[in-house]
Amino acid sequence: MTEPAAFNAYKPAEIAALVETAGVAKARLPLPQMFVLAMLAGAFIGFGAAAYTTAMTGADTASGPVRVLGGAVFSLGLILVVVGGAELFTGNVLMVIAAVDRKIRLRRLWRSWAIVYAGNLAGAAGLAAAFAFTGLLDGPAGATAARIAEAKSALSPVEAFLRGALCNGLVCLAVWLSFAARTAAGKILAVLWPITAFVLLGLEHSVANMFFFPQGWAAGADVSLHAAAANLFWVTLGNIAGGAGGVAFAYWFAYLGRTAPAAGKAQRKR
Repeated sequence: MTEPAAFNAYKPAEIAALVETAGVAKARLPLPQMFVLAMLAGAFIGFGAAAYTTAMTGADTASGPVRVLGGAVFSLGLILVVVGGAELFTGNVLMVIAAVDRKIRLRRLWRSWAIVYAGNLAGAAGLAAAFAFTGLLDGPAGATAARIAEAKSALSPVEAFLRGALCNGLVCLAVWLSFAARTAAGKILAVLWPITAFVLLGLEHSVANMFFFPQGWAAGADVSLHAAAANLFWVTLGNIAGGAGGVAFAYWFAYLGRTAPAAGKAQRKR
């Protein structure tokens, strides 16, 4: 009996080819379209971060089950990005596959990353500014928002870098798994568990922090602009290292490189 297409997930070699093709398409997006989609992604991640803040309000944030709940709620952000369609810097680190395979030039990769990063910042910070005027941060949720921002700013460069690297390994795996699914429901389930895991583990996501810091400032957090910028710098470098080296290059080598199985290369040429 033939398995329904909805349940017939793409195989890893097929995923590699799909991710590479998507990377080429992303690099060729017109600048205005790319920036608007990046703003949407920043806002989407911001909604997930705002929901996480509320979920953690009044709870013991050191409790494992509570953090699982927070991670599941935060997953909303990447679900909106993947299913709704948007350009997220951390997920776009997977474009390294297309660059290594010389399907896009490095200057196009840097251009895409820079525009998407700026758009993510605009979307996330803009959403945080909107929340500042809602009055929702005047109560207990505001105290939680301030604590989150202050805790992030207290991380050392090494801690921020390594947490960023581990985080984006999971984020890129979530995006990778979403390519395996043929349905919206499958993509949602693929995203849910890796994202829940990174929040549960206390790892660092640069775009989420683009929301958390402005939200914290709106709630009165004692965090300097320098401390926030330093955190974003190290977390961003970690996100690139974890996503590019830990996921993108490894899968390129396994399925698309010169030593990859012939099946993977054949799939890419279709």
